[in-house]
Amino acid sequence: MSAQPATLGWFARHELNLAWREWVAMMTGGRRARGVGVAIVIAVALLLFHLLAFGLVRPWLNHGIAPDKPTLVMLVGSGALFWSVMLSQALEAVTRVYYARSDLDLILSSPASSRRLFAVRTGSVALSTTLLAALLASPLINMLTLLDGPRWLAGYGVLAAAGALATALAVGAAILLFRFVGHKRARLVAQIIAAIVGAGFVIGIQAAAILHYGSLSRFTLFQSADVVAMAPALDSAFWIPARAAMGDLPDLAIVMAVGFGALGIVLALTASSYGRHAISATGLSHIRSRRNPRAVSFRPASQRQVLRRKEWRLLQRDPWLLSQTLMQILYLLPPALMLWINYGDIAGANVVVVPVLVMAAGQLAGGLAWLAISGEDAHDLVVTAPVSPRSVLVAKIEAVLIVIAVILIPLIAMLALSSLYIAAITALCAGLASGSATAIQLWFRVVARRSMFRRRQVASRAATLCEAFASIMWAGAGALLAVQSVLAAAPILIAVTVLGIARLLSPKRR
Repeated sequence: MSAQPATLGWFARHELNLAWREWVAMMTGGRRARGVGVAIVIAVALLLFHLLAFGLVRPWLNHGIAPDKPTLVMLVGSGALFWSVMLSQALEAVTRVYYARSDLDLILSSPASSRRLFAVRTGSVALSTTLLAALLASPLINMLTLLDGPRWLAGYGVLAAAGALATALAVGAAILLFRFVGHKRARLVAQIIAAIVGAGFVIGIQAAAILHYGSLSRFTLFQSADVVAMAPALDSAFWIPARAAMGDLPDLAIVMAVGFGALGIVLALTASSYGRHAISATGLSHIRSRRNPRAVSFRPASQRQVLRRKEWRLLQRDPWLLSQTLMQILYLLPPALMLWINYGDIAGANVVVVPVLVMAAGQLAGGLAWLAISGEDAHDLVVTAPVSPRSVLVAKIEAVLIVIAVILIPLIAMLALSSLYIAAITALCAGLASGSATAIQLWFRVVARRSMFRRRQVASRAATLCEAFASIMWAGAGALLAVQSVLAAAPILIAVTVLGIARLLSPKRR
């Protein structure tokens, strides 16, 4: 029996249909034939992750898992890392609920209740946030359940409560941003906060591990005797989430009551304002803002300079680029701190720092190259301009590589202060990784809208895999060259082979 229109069940079914269609489109690129392949890949990935989790859990179980301080510290620390990512994802998803839904004008102009719509869409954000976290944590939870008993299934309840609490805080943060910074700037500020929250806790833990133990591993800090000694007493309420994850039912009830209670309170307080904020955020209001005129100065420039400025201006104006790249840039801070701490003893840090910088360069270049080369909303206008296609492509590539260079030059300069050889190797491999990612995006370029940036991997699985493998190989080559190992020839050869395969598989060659 179908639900009555405009009811909670009707809106929920509508949201589930949209979410399912978006997920299928993201995974298959609109081709049903890919569905079987996607299912096989997911199954194999889950199997491998479960085997990895078995290897991590088995030594822990051999020593016995008891609710002592070291165990509780590890659970709380790992859970805090998960929850910071959940909060970041929830904040970005809630922001998209206000800004990125094209059906709001239709639904809000109907006699349906905007309160019900907001409740369902907020619930969908909580559900998607929880499902992603559960998917990532399921190998560990399942292995603990298999090897140590069903009490660990309570971890899924803790994840559900954490997802609800993260969504409640995200909604509250969005409303506060609308009130204090306005609808025009709220999206930008929300993306910055989401990136800082998502990477900030991880960066803070890594920074503490670097300062005290000289290691980038965050788990080194959780297992240290100093942190365990400073932890609260075992009867402290601080450990309620950890004890709940270990199967303590009263603590699990408290955690779930706090999480879902917070979400219910936020929904009750903010649902009535959803229609007003959504209309203002999506530009449906008829109130025109007054823009202060500013003087525009024209300076003579070459054709290539004008084209590069155009690409940089488009990157600057992209509404969602910040949240999609800022977190990657923030993850460069721990390697920079490690370089600073290990100044004068770079040999102990280069094996970790060099591949991190090279991988970051490849990832950033791949995303920016897709936006510049494929994500051209004014494609018809560009191709009809009195500019040769080659000049346009060259300017796009130069614009992307210059941005990557501006980001990496300070870190490479820090390396150069200690070792010119390591700095040169890092610059070389980062340039090769960036150039490889840009070349692959150029070979597999398509005509797409910038709003499809989150689904760019769907356009070609071959391009995605080639770009990832090439970046990994250049990172491995950089680490081996940093220690002057002849084994660096192997990843270099593999990277060149991957580029050759990508060129052969590209649509232009076929």
